[in-house]
Amino acid sequence: MNSMAAELVRLLTVRGQTLAVAESLTGGLVAAEITTVPGASKAFRGSVTAYATELKHDLLDVDATLLAQHGAVDPQVAAQMAAGVRKALGADWGLATTGVAGPEPQDGRPVGTVFVAVDGPFGPGSGSAAGGKVEALRLNGDRAEIRRESVRSVLALLLRELASEQTGNERTQDTEQNGGF
Repeated sequence: MNSMAAELVRLLTVRGQTLAVAESLTGGLVAAEITTVPGASKAFRGSVTAYATELKHDLLDVDATLLAQHGAVDPQVAAQMAAGVRKALGADWGLATTGVAGPEPQDGRPVGTVFVAVDGPFGPGSGSAAGGKVEALRLNGDRAEIRRESVRSVLALLLRELASEQTGNERTQDTEQNGGF
C-alpha cells in the first residue's frame, strides 16, 4: 500500500494540490499510511477520525436527518464526509471511509459493507458529478483485513480520479491545439 500512498503524495505535490481525510471504520489508518511517505506534509493537510456517528455531523457537516434515517454506513454519508473534511481542512481533495468492519452488523448493514468516497476539483471530462464519487465495497475477511482493504480501496479511488483528471486535461489541451476537433 505504501507505494500507492507514495504515488498519491507525488502526484498531489507535483500538482500543488492538497488532501484531507475523514475516517470512520479505518480509525486513522488512511492518514497513517499517507504520513509514512517522506514529504507527505507538502500535500497532506490532516484528517478527522469521526468514529462516533454524531461526530460525522458535528465535525464533518454530514446531514443529521440522513444519519438518523440511514445510519452512518451509507453512500451519501461517505460523500458528505469527503466533502465536509475537504471544506473543514481547506484541501483540494477529500477522502472518506465508512463501513462495518465487524464483528457485528451495524445500521442493518452486514460486516464487510464499506463505502469509500472522494470529493475534489473535478475538471472537464472527468465524468464526475458535483459532490464527488462513492464506491460501494463488499469485503470479506476479519476486522483487520476489512480495514486494510478499505484503506487500499480509498487510496486507489483517488489515484484513479487523479489519473482520469490528467487524461481529461490532456484531452482538453489536445482539442484546443487541434482547432476544437
